[in-house]
Amino acid sequence: MRHFCAVILLTFISVVVYGQKDTLTLSNNDVLVGTIEKMDRSILTFSTSYDDSDFKIKWREVKTIKSQRQFIISVTDGQRHTSDINSVAGKEKIVEVTMDDGRKEYILADIVFIEPIGKSFFSRLTVDIDFGINITKANNFRQLTSNVRATYLAYKWRGNGIYKTVLSRQDGTADINRMDAEIGAEYYLPHDWFVQGKAIYLSNDEQLLQLRSTYQAGAGYYFIRNNTMFFSANGGLAYSTENFTNDTPNRNSTEGYVALGFTKYAIGDLSVGTTAALYPSFSQSGRYRVDFNFDMKYDLPLDFYIRLGLSYNYDSQPVKDAADSDYVFTTSFGWEWN
Repeated sequence: MRHFCAVILLTFISVVVYGQKDTLTLSNNDVLVGTIEKMDRSILTFSTSYDDSDFKIKWREVKTIKSQRQFIISVTDGQRHTSDINSVAGKEKIVEVTMDDGRKEYILADIVFIEPIGKSFFSRLTVDIDFGINITKANNFRQLTSNVRATYLAYKWRGNGIYKTVLSRQDGTADINRMDAEIGAEYYLPHDWFVQGKAIYLSNDEQLLQLRSTYQAGAGYYFIRNNTMFFSANGGLAYSTENFTNDTPNRNSTEGYVALGFTKYAIGDLSVGTTAALYPSFSQSGRYRVDFNFDMKYDLPLDFYIRLGLSYNYDSQPVKDAADSDYVFTTSFGWEWN
C-alpha cells in the first residue's frame, strides 16, 4: 500500500510539473510557472492556471526563462530561429537557442520576438479601438473621432490595417469630414531587409479630396530593430488615383516614394511612433506630396489606453480652390484586444 501511494504521488507530481511548462524568474526574484503566450514590443504575455487574466510583463524585468516548447524566436541580428529557449546556468539574462549548426547564446535584450509554434489565427491578431468626443455649447459644436488598428504577426511577415475618421458639425459652418485608411504587409528577409506592399486611402474636405487611393510596393531596411525601438527606411514605386468633390476631372499620378519609420516603446507605459513619406511624381512635372503621422499611446490598466495622434498631408500642386495641406490632431480613449 505504501508503494502504491508513493507511485500515485509521483505520478501526480509529474503531471503537475509537465502541465506547467514554462518558468520565469523576475528581477525581484519572483517565480512564475505557466505558459508563455508571446513576447512582442518588449511586453511578455504570460498565463497561469491560478489567474484568469494574463500577466503583462516588461521584458527587461525577466531574469531567467525555462521552456522545452518550440517557439519562433526573432533576434536583433535579423535571424529567426525555431527553438526552445532556456537560460544558461550561472549566466544571468543569457539564454540559449537551437540553430542548424548547434546552440547559440543570446542576451535577453537581443530577443525581439517570441511566439509558440502552432498558435491560432486570433492569437496572432491585435486590435486597438478608440474614440474621442468633443462637445461645446458655442455654435452647437460636435466632433467625433474614431480609430481602429489591427496587426497580424506571422512567422516571416506582418500585416496591418488602419481606419481613422474625423466628423465635425457646427452651426453656421460647413461640416468637416476626414478619413484615413491603410492596409499593407511586410515580408521579412534575412539581415533586417524586407519587402512591402501597401494601399493608402485619404478623404478630406480641406483639399477637396473625395478619395485619393495610393498603391505602393517597394523594399526597406531596419537600421534598428530590437525590443525597445524600430527605425527603418523604405522606398519604391506608387500609383495614385484622385477623385474630387468639385468639378475637377479625376487625376492619376505615377510616383516614387521614400519613407522613414520610427517606433519607440517600453518608455514605462508610453510608446511613440512616427512615419514620414515623400512622393515625387513622375507623370506630373514638379509635383510632390508629403504624408506625416505621429502617434503616442499611454497604456492604462485592463488593456485600456489614451492615444494622441497627428496626421499631416501636403500637396505641392493642389486642385483649384483647394488648400495645399491638411492636418488633424486627435485625442482618444480606447481598448486593446489580445
